Amino acid sequence: MHQKLGFLPTLPSLLVEPGAPFIHRDLSWLQFNERVLNEAREASNPLLERVKFLAISQSNLDEFFMIRYAGLARSITNLQKTNPEKAERTSEIRDSILESVAQFTGRQADTLESLTFELESAGIQIVRGASEGEPAYAAGEKVFQEQVLPNLTVPAPFKSSEIIELENLQAALVFKGDRWIKLPKTLPGVFLAPNETGVYAFFLDDLIMTHLESSFDAIGILRLTKDGDFSVDLEAEDPENIPDVVRSGLGRRDKGRAVRLQYFGSFEDAFLTQVLSVLKLQPGQLMITPGSLYIRALWTLVNQCPDSVLAAKPGLKHPPLVVRVPSIFDRPEEIFSQIQKADILLHHPYDAFDAFVRYLQAACVDPKVRSIEQTVYRMDALSPMIESLKLAAKTKKVRVVIELRARFDELNNLSLADELKKAGVEVHFGFGKLKLHAKIVLITREEERTPGVVAEHFYTHISTGNYNAATARLYTDLAVLTSSAEVGQDARHFFDTVMKEEVPTQFKYLVAAPTKLHRRLLAHIEQEAGAAKRGEKARIVAKVNALVDEEVISKLYQASQAGVQIDLIVRGACSLIPGIQGLSENIRVISVVDRFLEHSRIYYFANARAMYLCSADWMPRNFFSRLEIAFKISDPLLYQYIEEYLIPIYLSDAVKSRELTPLGTWKKRTVASAKASFSTPLKVLFKGLPLRSQFLFEELAKTEYRGTPLGDRFLMR
Repeated sequence: MHQKLGFLPTLPSLLVEPGAPFIHRDLSWLQFNERVLNEAREASNPLLERVKFLAISQSNLDEFFMIRYAGLARSITNLQKTNPEKAERTSEIRDSILESVAQFTGRQADTLESLTFELESAGIQIVRGASEGEPAYAAGEKVFQEQVLPNLTVPAPFKSSEIIELENLQAALVFKGDRWIKLPKTLPGVFLAPNETGVYAFFLDDLIMTHLESSFDAIGILRLTKDGDFSVDLEAEDPENIPDVVRSGLGRRDKGRAVRLQYFGSFEDAFLTQVLSVLKLQPGQLMITPGSLYIRALWTLVNQCPDSVLAAKPGLKHPPLVVRVPSIFDRPEEIFSQIQKADILLHHPYDAFDAFVRYLQAACVDPKVRSIEQTVYRMDALSPMIESLKLAAKTKKVRVVIELRARFDELNNLSLADELKKAGVEVHFGFGKLKLHAKIVLITREEERTPGVVAEHFYTHISTGNYNAATARLYTDLAVLTSSAEVGQDARHFFDTVMKEEVPTQFKYLVAAPTKLHRRLLAHIEQEAGAAKRGEKARIVAKVNALVDEEVISKLYQASQAGVQIDLIVRGACSLIPGIQGLSENIRVISVVDRFLEHSRIYYFANARAMYLCSADWMPRNFFSRLEIAFKISDPLLYQYIEEYLIPIYLSDAVKSRELTPLGTWKKRTVASAKASFSTPLKVLFKGLPLRSQFLFEELAKTEYRGTPLGDRFLMR
């Protein structure tokens, strides 16, 4: 039985159920997306960075409706048959979500209007409804005639019953007289055109409504969102059939149940009501556009803004990140000998992902390397790693385990699997009900460490993030390179077992889900609680993308009551409520939303002297439905750096961190609150305030971590 909460003004509407001390994960996630939108409204951010955050807030919301809202709708349908009381509460949460999204959409519209005004002074004109005779109208007409109109079909007869034929996230242009055009999903959402002072930016829906309306009596544009989640259980499938099974399942994404209808233009209420009835949607699932249906496409403006505009108005973007490749990766012939000396920690993107790429490339051409084994969850299609693995397959054993069911990357992974197979790479797939989410690479090398004795030695790379060179420039992740024989033997067991489509269990060093990770975390939390009761040092720090597992949260509440100081750095959804007297007064929760997407996961238990890097968030799906790996930090200098520098830097962020209150709301942190997190070494390193964690990590990498344990190690090399 969960301890019940007393009445708190804003909490009841956020809770999973009345009185239970858990915020509903979807409502908490909407708060996260609000933090993203706040960065678009933050005047101190460079202007195009604010545009980027606005685009992200919309793409986040699209995925939320396709996955989370769709799942909630399915659960209501099922609960109505099995648990009517819970179905009623879940329906209330659904209504709260729709109300929250409606308000959020209004804030997006306000943000777009504000940014449009500010961008104009920088020579960037987002054109909305230009009138004939204006220069912007002529430019828009040219773009429309050359780039849009050739991709439009002749209007076809329209019946409201046909609206369900739209693919997921596809839009349709509707005309008077019951005619319509389905807009190709391949059409860009934003088009750029130069002008005398800078650049015009046109939204697709605005271009169409401005330049088609007089000729074809266009009423407006509809955009349909469908249930985009689908599960593929591969338990009974022959490995040779797995790609075909996944490929056939992809079609269900465009045929799913409707979950949202957006509109742009001047539709009559009767028409919209009829369409909602056909789609079996509630009125709350009908949403007017926040200025455009294509806000997410503002990435085009961010990424393709002309250099002339950027040069004329410095400061529109953050300066390019100066990434650092540790010097040992400049000498391929010495990489393995350097890893033998001591483990290497990489903090991406500040340490360039190219360091790992060079390591892999060195292994691919090294004659002493006998085998290369790697997991793939998300890898960019143009990655230099692909060509290296294909080349290595000519002379070495190369085995790759690809998770074909990585959401929204299925087609890319299917193509990658085909390409590697053709090159002679031994390709295996995630299997059964478990998604393979672990990030690990094992290099087996023959070396003569003892004169006259040649033996196999292992080099293992374990990461919190994907082997994706593109996202590695945008996400923060941590990775370790080690020559530890114990870790290597565990990695060997992992690959041998997974490639037999079995779940590995006999690890000596690594900790895996779904077998042991959840139990290990609960045991560590209990150990810290026991230490606190005995008056010993006890502390827990976790950095994750989401914290929603109720059993873990309950243990954290118990640890707080035992006196354990708990700091949680949670990027997204957090179901735990901190700061409640008698329940969680020793727990603090912060979230950092900044230039890079926080993606690294760290678990730290002070009394046990246990620290892990992991691919898993603290969610039931990661604990029980995915194959994950946690890696325990054993190198004393790496441990010291994370304990005394990396964690305190995050906790000391007073610029881009927000703190979760006992009322379930998020607030800006005070400088005093952040300063209290400074460790003694950090006070020496950084004297100024307020501290911005991502900027400080960038500075540390530039100086090769001078003044920290990592810097000492690099000097020793």
